[in-house]
Amino acid sequence: MSAGARRRPLRGGPARPGVGWALPGVLFFLLFAVVPLLLVGYLSLTSWEGLGTPRFVGAENWTRLAGDPVMRQAVLLSVALTAATWLVQTPISLLLGVWAAGPQRNRAVLSAIFFTPLLLSSAAIAIVWKALLDPNFGPLARLAPWLGLSGIDVLGSSGGAFLAVVFVSAWQFIPLHTLIYQGGARQIPAVLYGAAEMDGAGRLRRFWHVTLPQLRHTVTTSSVLMIVGALTYFDTVLILTQGGPGTDTSIVPYLMYRVGFVGYEMGYASAIAATLVVAATAVSLLLVRFTGFAAMRSTREGM
Repeated sequence: MSAGARRRPLRGGPARPGVGWALPGVLFFLLFAVVPLLLVGYLSLTSWEGLGTPRFVGAENWTRLAGDPVMRQAVLLSVALTAATWLVQTPISLLLGVWAAGPQRNRAVLSAIFFTPLLLSSAAIAIVWKALLDPNFGPLARLAPWLGLSGIDVLGSSGGAFLAVVFVSAWQFIPLHTLIYQGGARQIPAVLYGAAEMDGAGRLRRFWHVTLPQLRHTVTTSSVLMIVGALTYFDTVLILTQGGPGTDTSIVPYLMYRVGFVGYEMGYASAIAATLVVAATAVSLLLVRFTGFAAMRSTREGM
């Protein structure tokens, strides 16, 4: 039988997937991603208060955006929050994920308890932590006299409010990234650890020379989700600090909300939103490009 005959499907056999299989996904992407982005791009060139007909103003919003000191502060705060989020969540998630993938006693029970924040909404978590950090009725306020302090107002200070946002986001999302690392660690072949142990490698060296290299794609995946999530963080800031004190936690997504839905400047808010989308997409592509994740080389080559 010729090679061409072997490649031809048998009559009556299953048909090969065609364009029709991808059509629902393509339509969904166009409807909920491309069309809204095009509308945001158009609104960024207009002046609109949310009612009536948008008035075309050209690049006026973009010119204002380039010279806005409040926007510059929001960008710096977003970058700082993103960096702090990655630096705090990545090592903790990695270590907990590797631990959760092991054979320890009561591991399943402890993991189930630890993953509880994944079941809660961001709004509910922010409300709970705002009550806990309340300077008048929260636990810290009740402990202040016993500690010899006149009062502890975490959310009322610039550094305290920022650290509170970092802490609450870590408390909420570390379980998610721990789950990602746990799945990646369970895919590492046990024979690699056995070979390293035979070569005299201790636990620390096995982690450094076996576990981390095998989890390089998992680190990239977690980092992309973490960084993009931090760049678009909004609901916790809205409920926990309202961008305060002053504008000390007014990151770009919160500034977009305040400009659009408090100041009714939908055109300028659309310019901020378009900038945020471009920045998040660029960061994701750069991470994928420069970490080698795009090549999708197997971490189990030679196995």
